[in-house]
Amino acid sequence: MVGIERKASKMGMEIGADSSHAGGLSDAEVLAVARQWVVRALSAATQGDQGHYMNLLKSLKTVQLDDPSSLSALQYRLKALAQSVSYVSEHYHHMLLALVLGMSVWTYGSDVAEALLEFVVNLATANGGCVSQCLDMLVRNFLPPSCGIPAFLDTYSRTGLMGGWLSMDKIRAQQSDQMARKDVVLNQLHSAIRHLADLVPTAPMRLQPIVLQKMPHKTLPKQWNVLYLENMLRLENSGAKYISNQMLPAVVDQLIQIDVEIRWEDILTEEDTGKVYMFHMDIEDEGDERPIEDREGDENENGDPAGPGIEAKLQYGLMSRSSKGGVPTLDEMADKMDLMMDMTFQHLQICGNKGLSSQIFDTLAKSFQSTILNTYKSKFTQYLLFYLCSLEPSSCGSRFASLLCDIFTSKSRPSNTRMSAAAYLASFIARAKYLPVDVIWTSLRRLASWCASYGTHEIGTRASGNVPDSVLHGVFYSACQAVMYILCFRLKLLADEPDGKRHLRGLHLQQIVEHRLNPLKVCLPSVVEEFLKQASTLQLVDQKHWHASKERLEGNTRSMLVGDVRLDMFFPFDPYLLRHSDRFIRPNFIYWSMVEPLDENGTSDVEDEGYDSLSEASSYVGSPLDEMQSQVGSYESAEAGTLDEEKENFFPILNRQDSGNFNIVERDVDSLEGTGSFCDDGLVESFKHSFDAMAITPPRPGMKLPAKLPPNVSRNPAFRF
Repeated sequence: MVGIERKASKMGMEIGADSSHAGGLSDAEVLAVARQWVVRALSAATQGDQGHYMNLLKSLKTVQLDDPSSLSALQYRLKALAQSVSYVSEHYHHMLLALVLGMSVWTYGSDVAEALLEFVVNLATANGGCVSQCLDMLVRNFLPPSCGIPAFLDTYSRTGLMGGWLSMDKIRAQQSDQMARKDVVLNQLHSAIRHLADLVPTAPMRLQPIVLQKMPHKTLPKQWNVLYLENMLRLENSGAKYISNQMLPAVVDQLIQIDVEIRWEDILTEEDTGKVYMFHMDIEDEGDERPIEDREGDENENGDPAGPGIEAKLQYGLMSRSSKGGVPTLDEMADKMDLMMDMTFQHLQICGNKGLSSQIFDTLAKSFQSTILNTYKSKFTQYLLFYLCSLEPSSCGSRFASLLCDIFTSKSRPSNTRMSAAAYLASFIARAKYLPVDVIWTSLRRLASWCASYGTHEIGTRASGNVPDSVLHGVFYSACQAVMYILCFRLKLLADEPDGKRHLRGLHLQQIVEHRLNPLKVCLPSVVEEFLKQASTLQLVDQKHWHASKERLEGNTRSMLVGDVRLDMFFPFDPYLLRHSDRFIRPNFIYWSMVEPLDENGTSDVEDEGYDSLSEASSYVGSPLDEMQSQVGSYESAEAGTLDEEKENFFPILNRQDSGNFNIVERDVDSLEGTGSFCDDGLVESFKHSFDAMAITPPRPGMKLPAKLPPNVSRNPAFRF
């Protein structure tokens, strides 16, 4: 042993693989020599003798990455330090701590990285004052030094830059080699984090703020945002106590920041929203050479024929045109968002396979309420909940719909929050293919019942109480539009359910459309148009409203009672436009092209339950608007005609083209005249019914007729858009 001590003193820690073999020493003996030398250096520093201590620092700095002997010596020194953490003092050895904790596991091989991480874990366990520094070092290793971000540069890179023998170009040139070891490095790194969290109870609560602080800025290259996200999701999925479920809210915050920064090129101007457009889109099968007419009916279209709510899509820039008539090239932010969403979807899928969907839902629901719900123009982040609900529709899907209903009906919530909840509920119920029918019914009943009862206390007796005002009564209009939007997508499904038509008549639809606040004037015209078309076909509302709505839409005029009273509302679950991560959404999504039309005779396949007129249906429902009810008399009801014409006669069409681009063809509404698909006289003329063609349904004795606006009001020009 004396010989070993003499050799250690003489070599001064020049210990490598070759020297150990030359001296005939085993690994344990070499490690013992190294530990003696390290302990002597640490002890001398506490007594004011800096000689040995400075030699130790120098030996840790001067490492040749291309010299196996030098790397082996570094490994022994780090192992010796890991076994000597009780001698380390924050006060006397701060330079040593800065040097070692500044190293990166990406720079060295697995053996050196393992020794380095062992030192970090042992130091945090033995010295509570160093826990935050150790956690900071581990989080800094989420990214390799080759990322070039100053906060993630290691000791070796900083020393090289200061010494002039390294440049940023050379550091970045190491990227391919370092990333080739990504899986090995991350496995070692997160194993150390879990071990540290198990040994130090306070570590998890200190870890989250460090992770948030070091999160790469949203404008940095996508590969570093994605890699950092992968580390966060590894923490979330680690299973370590108190670490799981801490990262997902931070992930949502990061995604929403990137989400709101995404811009589509050449967003349509406000004046364009009053026109009719033809959209052509092919995102997925760019090589598809089939004729357009053969591809329009594809159920798996990525594009959604615009359908109800097209105005909102145009206004919020979710559909746009480029100068070349093609799809706007997704910029770096959108591509980054795509990759990050895909990775988060994979994480949710893993959690679902483990039976953790309900637990994850609790976490995401909190983030939804605090971050997503009130974020203006969030385009993609909300789809995390959409996908999670698809994993357990009867549980998570039902809970999400119920949560949105609760938020909407809560008077303690701000109006904007309640309106957003209505938009989310409408879009979710309409688009989620996986939702059980009972969830759809429950949500619709809550919305419709609230709409029908609105007015007694909210409107009051003010003179302006009957004037449509999308600001004052925005919550009401949002709910009305939600009801109509859901039924645009789901009416056929609900009508075909057992007792479906009877339940539909219980939704107070006639009362809602004839409400004195006139929701038909304020809600989006395309939603109103399609809803009235379908609802009047099933005799759920008077057909006169549909004809009036068509006249307003064809006339391309707007009601301007109190400025532009159109409801400023969007549908957050409109078609998902991120190409790569769309694979998680597409199988669970209802596109407008997938909505089945009603039967030609104006009825569904379900029996009419004995109600052969709208008047009888209204008698079943009842009306809270008696003060506006007209004098009892005959009630006109238009015959059900051929109403299954192609939706493209009314709405913009989203077809697929070989070019893979958006091609927006501007068409004035007037150009539709004379070109209808089901009448030689054209679309407009085909709906100009004369009174001779109207069927008169005499009232039955004692029948209560539906509420109708007074004739002088219904003829008011204000009812035209």
